Amino acid sequence: ISALHLNCQPSTDWHLKENAKEHHTSKFSSEELIVRRGQAFTITFNGTERPEQNLIFIAETGPKPSKTTKTLATFDISSTASKEGWSAVLQSTSSNSVSISISSPHNAVIGRYRLSVQSGSSSPAVLGTFVLLFNPWSSGDDVFMPNKAECEEYVLEEFGMIFAGNKNRISGFGWNFGQFQGDTLNICLSILDRSLYYRQDPVTDVSHRHDPKYLGRVLSAMVNANDDQGVVLGNWSGKYEGGKNPSSWTGSGEILQSWKKSGFKPVKYGQCWVFAAVLTTVLRCLGIPTRTITNFSSAHDADGNLRVDEYYDADGNHLEKGADSVWNFHVWNESWFTRNDLGPSYSGWQILDATPQEPSGGIYQCGPASRYAIKEGEVDLDYDVTFVFAEVNADSMYWNYDSATGKKTLIFSKSTEIGTSISTKAVGRDDRVDVTSDYKYEEGSAKERDIFKKARKKLGLEDKFDPTAPKLEEIEQKPDISGKFKVAGSLEVGKDLNLLLVLENLQSDAKTVNVNMTAWSTLYTRKRVNQIWKDSMSVTLAPKEEKQFPIKIKYPEYQQQLTTDKTIQVTALCHVEDGIQVLVKRNITLDDPAIDIQVLGEAKVNKEVVVEVAFTNPIDAEVKDCVLQVEGSDLLQGILELR
Repeated sequence: ISALHLNCQPSTDWHLKENAKEHHTSKFSSEELIVRRGQAFTITFNGTERPEQNLIFIAETGPKPSKTTKTLATFDISSTASKEGWSAVLQSTSSNSVSISISSPHNAVIGRYRLSVQSGSSSPAVLGTFVLLFNPWSSGDDVFMPNKAECEEYVLEEFGMIFAGNKNRISGFGWNFGQFQGDTLNICLSILDRSLYYRQDPVTDVSHRHDPKYLGRVLSAMVNANDDQGVVLGNWSGKYEGGKNPSSWTGSGEILQSWKKSGFKPVKYGQCWVFAAVLTTVLRCLGIPTRTITNFSSAHDADGNLRVDEYYDADGNHLEKGADSVWNFHVWNESWFTRNDLGPSYSGWQILDATPQEPSGGIYQCGPASRYAIKEGEVDLDYDVTFVFAEVNADSMYWNYDSATGKKTLIFSKSTEIGTSISTKAVGRDDRVDVTSDYKYEEGSAKERDIFKKARKKLGLEDKFDPTAPKLEEIEQKPDISGKFKVAGSLEVGKDLNLLLVLENLQSDAKTVNVNMTAWSTLYTRKRVNQIWKDSMSVTLAPKEEKQFPIKIKYPEYQQQLTTDKTIQVTALCHVEDGIQVLVKRNITLDDPAIDIQVLGEAKVNKEVVVEVAFTNPIDAEVKDCVLQVEGSDLLQGILELR
C-alpha cells in the first residue's frame, strides 16, 4: 500500500475518548493514550502530503529497545491485523492526514511506549507516547478472565471490602483502591523502575514485563520496603511514632502519593491488609485481575515443617518463644493468570503476598503460588507454595515450657485450627464469600489428611516428628476434661468483658483441677503487649459434670492496656491431678462503636449534598480531640478531615 510522505513533524490525534471506551480505560484521568494489549486502537496524524513510499511504524519501550528482547517493533501497513506481532491497518486518508488502526500482540511487554513513523529514507518522526496494559478482556492474554462481571470487579472496581477480626467474629471495612485516580498509573510504572530486578539488569527486567507471574513477584517485593526501599514500611510493634498507625489508612492513594512526594522513601507504617490493598491497587491499575483474601487463624511457619509451635508457661501465659506464630487473620492477594510454567491445571487464581514475613530467593517476596497447587499439596512447585500451604493448613502444637529447666511438654496438638473462614468480597456486592474449600479439602476429612501427608513427604518430612518432639502415642493421649470460653454479653470497646469458662469432666470419676487464668492485650498477630488480668482457682468436677465459671474484666481494667488492634487473648491452663494438662484459650476482638451516616436530601452528580454523621460516646468519660476522616473515589478531592 502506498502511503503518505511526511513533510514536517506530525501532530497526532490519539482519539482518547473512543480508544478508552473500547479498551476499558475510560476511568483513567489522563491526557495520554492508555490501551490494552492484543487489541486495536486508532490514531490519526497529519503533516503529510501525497505518497511515494510505504510508512514504517516503530513502537519501543524500556532503556535499550531491541527486537531480541521484544521491546522494539517495526511494522508497516498491512491489509489485516496480525495475531502474532505488531501491525498497522490503514483506515482512511485525506489530503493531509491518515488514520491508522494499530494492534499489539497478546504477549506484548506492558509499559510506556514511544511511537514513531518513518516514510522512505527520512528520519523517524515521533508521534508521541502511549501506555500499554494487560488485557483481561482478550482471550489471547495470559490474564484473560472470561466472566465479564468478574473483570468489572477485579480490574475496574475502585472500592472494596477487606475482612478482619478473628474466626469467631469476622468484621469488614471499606478500602479505596483508587487505581484510576490522579497519577496512580505513573506511580505504578515508577514502582517497576525502582525494583531490585530493574536496578540489577534494566534491559532484562523490562523484557520480562509481558509476563504477569514475573510482574506479580516483582511487585510483591516492591510494595514492602524491605530490601529495596519499596512503598510501605511494616511495623508490628504497637508503637507508631514518626508515621501513621496502620489501622488509620483508608485508601491506597494517599500512600502511593506520599511515597512519590517523599522522593520514593518508604511510607510509615503498614501491616498485612495495607500491603495487600496497595498491591491490589497496583495490579488492577496495570490490568491484572486481583482481589484481597483474608485467612483467619493464619500460620506463620518459620521453619517450614508444616507445624506451628506455641508455648505457654505454668500460669497460662503465652510465651514469645520460637519463630512460629499464628495470627488472628492475615490478608494477601489472589491474581488471575495462566501458569504456562506449570500447566493448565495450575492456572487461575495465584497467591501473591507483599507482607514481608520470610525471604524467598533472598528477598522479601512471595508468590505467585497456584491456589490449585496449594489445595493438592504440590509444595515442590514454584513459587512459595510450601509457605502458603502452611498458612492455611499447618498443624498446631501447644507446649508447656518450663524456663527454669528448659523442658517442654506437649499439652495437645490440633490439625483443624489453622486456616478458617478464608474470605473475600463478593462480585458486585459488599458481602463476604467463603473460599476455604478452594484452598483445602474439608478439615478433618481423610482427603485433607492425605494431602497433608503428601505435602510432608514432598518436603522429606514423611509423617515423622522432629527428634525433639514427643512420640505419637503421647500426642494421642486423651485429656480427662474439656474446656472452652463462651462470650456472655457484647464485645464492644467501652463495655465490660463478660465471659464464661466452661469445664466438663469427660471421665466417670471425680477430677480436681487447678486453673491458672490470664488475659493479655495483643496485636492481631497475637503478640502479647500488656497483661490485663490474672486469677487462679481450684475446682472439683463430679463424674461427667459440666460447670460454668463467670469471668468479668471491667473496662477500666483493660482501657489503658488495649492496643489499637482491640484484641485480647484469654487463657486458662488447667492442671488436672493425675492427668494431662488442658489449655483453654480464646482470642477476642472488640468492636468499635458504630458511626451512623444519613444522607439528607437527594444526592446528584455535581450537586452539593448534606450528610449527617452521628456518633455516640460509649464510655462514662469525656472524649477529646476526635477526628472524622472521610474518603471517596471521585466524590472528594483527597481526604476530608473534620476535627
